[in-house]
This record gives sequence, structure tokens and C-alpha cells, in this order.
Amino acid sequence: MSRLVAFAVTSFALSALAAPPAAEVAYRKGTQKGWMDFGWSPRKKTAGQAEQHDLKGYGGWILTREQPMRASQAGGLKFTYRAPDGLKDFLEMKLDKPGTPGRSWEKVRLAQRHLHPLPGGAVEVYVPMSELNPNKQEFDRIVFFAYRDLPSTWVTFDEVALTVPPTTAEPATAQPAVPTGTPRKVTIDCRGKGTPISPQIYGIAFYPLWEYRDDHHWAMHPAARRWGGNHSTRYNYQLGEAWNAGSDWYFRNLTYTNKPGWTWETFLETNAKHGVTSVITLPMMGWVAKDTTSSGYPVREFAEQQQSEQSSGAGNGRSKDGKWINAGSPTRTSIAAPPDFVAGWVKKIRQKATELKTPVTYILDNEPGLWDSTHHDVHPTAVGYDELWERTKAYASAVKRADPTAQIAGPAEWGWSNYLYSQKDLKSGGPRLRPDRRLHGDVPLIAWYLQKVAEYEKQTNVRLVDVLDLHFYPQADGIGIGESGDTSVEGSLKRLRSTRSLWDPTFRDESWIDDNVELIPRMKRWVAENAPGLGTSIGEWNFGAEKHISGGLAVAEALGRFGQQGLTSAYYWQYPPDGSAAYWGFRAYRDYDGKGAQFGTTALKAQAPAGASVFASTSADGSKVVVVLLNLDPQNPLDADLAFEGCGEGGARRVFSYAGGLKGLEPREAKEGPLSFEPFSINVIELSRR
Repeated sequence: MSRLVAFAVTSFALSALAAPPAAEVAYRKGTQKGWMDFGWSPRKKTAGQAEQHDLKGYGGWILTREQPMRASQAGGLKFTYRAPDGLKDFLEMKLDKPGTPGRSWEKVRLAQRHLHPLPGGAVEVYVPMSELNPNKQEFDRIVFFAYRDLPSTWVTFDEVALTVPPTTAEPATAQPAVPTGTPRKVTIDCRGKGTPISPQIYGIAFYPLWEYRDDHHWAMHPAARRWGGNHSTRYNYQLGEAWNAGSDWYFRNLTYTNKPGWTWETFLETNAKHGVTSVITLPMMGWVAKDTTSSGYPVREFAEQQQSEQSSGAGNGRSKDGKWINAGSPTRTSIAAPPDFVAGWVKKIRQKATELKTPVTYILDNEPGLWDSTHHDVHPTAVGYDELWERTKAYASAVKRADPTAQIAGPAEWGWSNYLYSQKDLKSGGPRLRPDRRLHGDVPLIAWYLQKVAEYEKQTNVRLVDVLDLHFYPQADGIGIGESGDTSVEGSLKRLRSTRSLWDPTFRDESWIDDNVELIPRMKRWVAENAPGLGTSIGEWNFGAEKHISGGLAVAEALGRFGQQGLTSAYYWQYPPDGSAAYWGFRAYRDYDGKGAQFGTTALKAQAPAGASVFASTSADGSKVVVVLLNLDPQNPLDADLAFEGCGEGGARRVFSYAGGLKGLEPREAKEGPLSFEPFSINVIELSRR
């Protein structure tokens, strides 16, 4: 053993930092995609081997990223190096970006706390961002250099990577590294009251466009099914199957062609059969389809369009230069649907639901901030603060008159921009000018909307909106939706980090948003400050890569957070494919043993080590503790020592695991003591309490 390694082993046992998994690799036996190799020291390059640098005379090496990286995208820097025996206390590193003052960047000298010995004499180094980049600046280069004048000294570098940001809401702190194979503590705390888990968070969406199988998703045991999406804005219940596809498909009026006879009544009947709540989206834009054949921009009337469908003669509503065409009267495709029209539907729904003895709740339309594009043929103007509230007031009050017991959610906005600004703002100067918002006290759109709900209730003693409902789709590049999305290691880790925008106040979203979204805490704060007593719902959500384990992990992470955070309801868009990783992410909570076993009804406090997430629950009768443990590390197993604190005497234990593939959650040995869980895996631990 070299003196360098002996020195590292001694210090490692005392204070070395555990390196999280890589978020992005810069160098691995050569520069990786998006990175360039610079520097001023002599070097030896051999194809397929790590690079050697002669650090004599204050030599150094620079790795430069083609695009700058935000501080929030990395938790630290890790790399390996091999130096001659006896050489120590020589290496320093920093981050940098041209145009920034040199004093803005910390120079970090390797110390005992950074070093971890590897077999064969190499050393792994991990330096957290709290040391390298305390000012949280954007950077585009990693610089290594000798901080003292060395003689000719060849040092081998490899596996240079930026690591994932911390996976918990607590600030990242130095923690003792744990040698491979040493169990890491996972704590489940049965003391205290816990947080009730609403079953409605396990909801899915219904959107039967071109292909639909009604038996496709029931094995997931969803608790609710939502009738929603763009088509619901112009659904005509009086014609049963008539709706308009808007910009999704050439502004055509359509029918559920592959499911003849499928109507809202069939929807309620099927849901009642499976014992799930029906969630109906009610139109409030004012127009619904008049038939199943008309189109908003027929080529026979608007010949010069950007795109058209030959079979139907319907166009996409844009001229050859991409500008919107004036469609003229909405009556080409639609009939007026005032509040009384919708109230008539609610009366029929109530009657049908009573006959079926099945619960129903309502959502006020779908993504009104996008009506001017999605339904441009009948609503070409951008929705502002006043229109959103006036339509809410008119339609919700009509619904409450038709059914005083109705539970209504709204405003079902699509995403970040329309949480804060109206579409009129975004089309008239954007957030900087925000003319509509300034006319309304410069209050964020959703907060203002809630204020109006509270004012109306104070004046009339009628609460028009019972649940604040917003949609959430991660916006970072490569995450995708449905089966799409980047499934490389870097893309997968980004997908998992993006779930933190649901709940983590410290996480800065890695997209054009570039802000702390913290959606669920923000929603709860808006409710508490403006309309106390309302519930909170995420009416649509999806993290993409449904058939990849990272997609399944994202689903399991989101569902765990929904319960932990006390969300009222959530509806996955649309539903995971049979047997997919996302499907098994659902099954971890809804039927992990294939015999109906489910996650509990009360969320417990739980704590996992870095690189993992844990969600714990008790059953309604208190007889079982069920834990979902996620290993978010793509390379290393998680050796977990589960500590059930205050849970009483433990009885029988069952364990189920899934790490991708077709087999799904499989039972495994449930021995006492520490358990090892595969990299990138979903794991369920059930403990029966005596």
C-alpha cells in the first residue's frame, strides 16, 4: 500500500464525504458529449485510457462545458486520481466562468475530508458545491492545478463528474462516508399523529381519442378517474359523443369512433362498477360541438393553410407564414353553452350518480390560459383575470344551484406561467410589463383568484370553489411526457430531480422557469393566505419515460410526496401502459402483492440517506406499517438498516422489489436485519404489528 493511500484510509475513516451519484460526466477516458479538454500542462493521451498530466511548475487542466451550468444543477464535483507514492498536499481546484471576477470563485485544496481510497492505489475525491460554489453562480469550467511548484510529476485523472443535487429538502451537509456494504439507516417514526392520505391522489385521467381500452388500467386500482383534457372544453353532453379536438387535431368535431356508444353515462357506469370516484370536467368557455363532422378551418373556405388533413378537409388554422387565420363565427362548429346548459348536465349527472350510488366531483374546464391557442377558432382572445373570474362565478354558481352538494375544483391552469400571470399578461409584454396583473393589485393570478372566491363566499355564504386545482408538467429538456423522454443516466437523474419542484422549497427548477416552484407548499400557502379551508389538487401530472425505470421511480416519488404533503387529489395523465415501470410505480402503493395490499391511510415521518427516498404509512386499523423505499442511485445498491421507531413489536415482514423489466414487483426474502436494494429500484416493505 502506498503512503498516499495509507494516509487516505486513515483520514477516510474519520471524515471523508460520501460522493452522490453523477448527474453529468465531464470526462471518462476522454471528454464526454458537451465538454472540451483544455489546460496548460503536458499530458499523455492514449485512446481508451485515462489521461495523464505532468503538473510540474504549477501545471493544470481545464474541462470546459459547451453550455453554462446553473448552480442548482449540481451537488458537487467528484473525480479519481492516481499520483506517485509519497506525493500529497499538492492539488487544488475551482469552478470558473469567463467574465466573472476571480475572487468570486473558491479555490479548494484537497483535504482529508475529500478523499476516499479505491482498490489499486487510486483515490476518489468528492467536493460539495457548498465549498466550490458558495455564491451559487453559473459556471462552465472545472479547473485542476498544482498549488505548489512540483518537479516533473505525472498524475492520472478520470471519472470527472458533477453529482446530483441533494435529494431532500434539508440543506446539504457533510456526512461521514459509508464504505460499500455498510448498512445506512432508514428511519420510520410511528410516534405522533401523522398526515391523513387522501385516496384521491391515486387518480388517473380519461382521454379516449383514437384508441381506447376500458379494461387497460384497472389492475392499478386507481381511486378516481378524471374526465378531462382539451376535448372536455367543448364536449356536448346532449349529443353524447360529440366534442371538438381543437388544435390537437385540426379543430375537428369528432366522436369516440373506436368506442361506439361511449358517453358520460357510460363513464359513470364503468367507474361505479370498479368502485372509483368520477371526476367530471365541466365546459365553461361558452361553446361546445354542434355535431361530429364540422371543422373550424375547412380547406374549402380557407385554402392556404400551413397544414391540413386530406381525408377530412380540415386545416390547422394557420396561414403559410404561421399566423392565425380568423375563423369567423363559432357557429361553424359549435353551439352556445351558457351556465344553464352546464347546470342541466349537472342535474343529469347527479341523478345518474344517485342511481349508481357512486361519488362524483367536478372541475371547472381545462387550462383556460391556453384557450386562445387550443380553441383559437372559437376563443381567439387571451383570457385575463376578469374573464377567468367572471366565468368561474357564472358557471360555478349555476352548478351549486343545480347541486348544492357539488364539490368543485378550479381553475385547472396548465403550468408555471399561468399560476402567476394571465394569458393576457403573457401576450402583452410578458412578466416584465404584466399589464393585466398590475390592474389587479400586482397579485399573482392564482392568489387573486382565491381572493375572489373568498370574497364571494363572504358575501353570499356560498363557496364556489372547494379545491384549488393546477396542472404540473416538468419543463426541463429531455424529461418528456408519456413514453417519451431521455433515459440516459444524466437524463434519468434530471427526471428524478425534477420531482423536487413539487415539494422542495430549496430546489431551483432546471428549466426556463429557473425559480423555486415548490408547487404543493406554494398552493397550500396561497390557500392559507387567501381562501382558508380549500383543498389542493394536481389535476394533471406526468414525468415521461413511462417504460423506463426512471419513469417508474418518478411516479413512485410523486405519489409518495402527494401523500406526505397532504394533497387532496391528483390525476396522472393519462394512465401508465400495462406492465410499464410507471405502472409498477403506481402498484407500489395500490397493489404491491397482486392480492390487493395497499399503502396505508396515514403518512408517517420517515428519513432516508442521500440518494434515496422513503415514504411510510400505517393502515386504517393500525395493524400494518407499509414503507416504499426508492433507491435513486443508478449505480450502487442501497444497503439499508430499517429502524421502526415507536412502532411497537414487529410481527411478520414482507418485502417486494422492482428494478425494471417485465416481472414487476417480486416478493423477496424478508430476513431480519439490514436489506440490500438494487440500484434504481422501487421497494415495498410491509411490517405487521402485533
